[in-house]
Amino acid sequence: MATEDKNRATAAAILPLVGGAANVASIAHCMTRLRLGLHDRSLVDDEALKALPAVMGVVEDDTYQIVLGPGTVARVTPEFEHLVEEGRAAAPAASPAPAPDDSPSASAVSADELAAQGAAIKAQQKAKNATPFKLFLRKIANIFVPLIPALIGCGIIAGLNGLLVNLEWLPAVTPALAAMASGFMALIAVFVGYNTAKEFGGTPILGGAVAAIIVFPGVANIDAFGQTLSPGQGGVLGALGAAVLAVYVEKWCRRWVPEALDVLVTPTLTVLISGLVTIFGLMYVAGEVSSAIGTFADWLLSNGGAGAGFVLGGLFLPLVMLGLHQALIPIHTTLIEQQGYTVLLPILAMAGAGQVGAAVAVYFRLPRNESIRRTIKSALPAGLLGVGEPLIYGVSLPLGRPFITACVGGAFGGGFVGLFNQLGDTVGSTAIGPSGWALFPLLDGNHGLGSTIAIYGGGLLVGYVAGFLATYFFGFGKELLAEFNVSQEPTPSTVAATGGTPPAPTATTGPDHRDHPDPGPDPAKAPAGV
Repeated sequence: MATEDKNRATAAAILPLVGGAANVASIAHCMTRLRLGLHDRSLVDDEALKALPAVMGVVEDDTYQIVLGPGTVARVTPEFEHLVEEGRAAAPAASPAPAPDDSPSASAVSADELAAQGAAIKAQQKAKNATPFKLFLRKIANIFVPLIPALIGCGIIAGLNGLLVNLEWLPAVTPALAAMASGFMALIAVFVGYNTAKEFGGTPILGGAVAAIIVFPGVANIDAFGQTLSPGQGGVLGALGAAVLAVYVEKWCRRWVPEALDVLVTPTLTVLISGLVTIFGLMYVAGEVSSAIGTFADWLLSNGGAGAGFVLGGLFLPLVMLGLHQALIPIHTTLIEQQGYTVLLPILAMAGAGQVGAAVAVYFRLPRNESIRRTIKSALPAGLLGVGEPLIYGVSLPLGRPFITACVGGAFGGGFVGLFNQLGDTVGSTAIGPSGWALFPLLDGNHGLGSTIAIYGGGLLVGYVAGFLATYFFGFGKELLAEFNVSQEPTPSTVAATGGTPPAPTATTGPDHRDHPDPGPDPAKAPAGV
C-alpha cells in the first residue's frame, strides 16, 4: 500500500505541473518515460518537474516525456490516468501551472546551467533531426518500442527455462515455460503489423490481418520464386512491409470506393491486394534481407569482432544524438527472431558503461562543485541500470570533452565484448531495451550462461575503467576546471558580510541546495539502452 501511495503522490505532483487534467491530450508510456500529448506547452513548469524526486529528467519531442525510470513509470502511469479522468470530470477548464519560485534559493546553480546547456543542445539536435528520413526512423521506433515489455518478459522466461533444462530441474515445468517464452515470438509479426498500420495512419487490425499471413502455417503449401514458402519467412521486416502496403491500399480505397460500399469493399481489397503481394513477393524478399542481416552480423563479429565492437561501442552515443540509433531496432528484432538473441545490443550497451565511468571521473575532478556532484550521485544508480540520459544531458555533453571521453570508454568496452565474439564466445541479448546491469537477466550465448555473464560483466568493467581514465586525464582543460571546480556553498565570512543571507548566485556561485531537491537534467530522446 505504501508503494501505491508513493506512485499516486508522484502522479499527483506531476499533474498540476503539466497544466492540469484539461491540458493533457494523450497519455502513454514506454520503458522509462511518461509520454504526454499536451494542448498548451506553455502551461508546463519544466524546472519544477525536474525538481521532483521521482523525475530523472524531461524530454520535449513529438510528445512531452517525463523520465521516471524502468518499473516506476509503469506504476505511475495508471495513477496519472486516473487523476486526469477525475480532473476532467470535476474541472474541464485547464488551470495554469504554478509560477516558478524566483527566490534566491530556487535560482540556478552550475548543475542547472549544465542542464540548460544540455537542453539547448537537445533543441538544436531536435531541429536537425526533423528530416523526412529521421522522422521515418522515428515512426519505425514507435512501432517496436511498445513490444519491448513483452520481449523482456519472454526473454527472461526463456533464460530461466534454459537454465532449468541445463540443470535438469523441474522437467514437468520446462515445456510450459518454453511455450510462454516462444508464443509471443511466434506471433510477433502480427503485433508489428498492427502497430505499423496504426503508426502510418491505417486501420491497425487490417495491418495485423495482413501480417498474420506471414506466420500462418498454410503458407507452406505455396510456391513463390521457385521456392516453397515457410511460416514466418520474412519475419518482422516482411510484416512491416506488408502493413505499410496495406495502409496505402486502404487509403486508396477510401478515396475511390463509394461510402455505401466502403465497409465491405475497403477491408476486402486491402487484405486481398496487400495479401497477394505479401505472399508472392514480400515474404521472399524480406526473407532474403533477414537472412542477409543475420549472416552479416555473424560474419562481422567472427572476422572483425574487436574492431567492430570498438567502433560500434564508441559511436553509439553519437548515433543517439543524430537519431540514427532507431534504425537498429528492426535489426535487433530480426536477429532475436532468427537466432534467439541479438549480438549487437551487448556491444552497444558498453556506451552506457563509458558514460558511467566518465561521470565518476567528473565527480572526482570537481571536488568543490557540490551541485554537479549531487547531480551525478542522484543519476548514477539509473546510469548503472542503463538509463544514461540524465548523465549525458546533465553532465557530460554540456561539458564537451567528457562526452568524447565517455565514447572512448564505450569503444573499449565494445572492443572487449567484440573480441570474445571473434574468439567464438557469442554474447547476445534475448530482448531489446535494457542495458547496463539490467541486461544481465536477458543475456544468452553459445557457451553457457556463466561464460556469457563473465564476458558481458568484463566489458562493463572495461567500459567503466576506460571511461574514467580517459575523462580523468583528458576530459578537462584548465579553463573548464577554473570555471566549474568552484565551491557552490557560501562561506561563513560571506554569509556574515551579507547579514546572514547567502549571496545571489552567479555563473560560478550558487545557493545551498541541501534543503531543495536538485533538479534533474533535461535528457534527449534515447532508448533505455544507453
